[in-house]
Amino acid sequence: MTSQLFRFGLVGLAAMATHFLIVRALVPTGFTPLVANVLGFIGAFQISYWGHSLFTFRGHGNSRADSMARFLFLATLSFLLNEGLYACLLRYTNIPYDQALVIVLLAVSALTLILSRTWAFRAPPEPS
Repeated sequence: MTSQLFRFGLVGLAAMATHFLIVRALVPTGFTPLVANVLGFIGAFQISYWGHSLFTFRGHGNSRADSMARFLFLATLSFLLNEGLYACLLRYTNIPYDQALVIVLLAVSALTLILSRTWAFRAPPEPS
């Protein structure tokens, strides 16, 4: 589990950095932070899925299609939580958009780890 947690952290940091950099690049060009956040998620999703599938949870036993479908569902739920929390921070606090995004990305990543490990990439049960 310790090495898996480390691998999850590496992939997660790469995906978070991609997400963050996309948002930081788009907001100054006129995109609202919430729209830029959607585009950042889309960019980070590929890094996250392939990194977790091939590195973090390699050998998980699920078919590629099954894992992709589960992870897309999980990532979509995580993103909806991300967008909701981000919208609240932007509306109800004076935290700058980029700092609010870091807070949200870190908070949602814990949920993503738990559900990735226990559902999206878990090995199927052994046949009886």
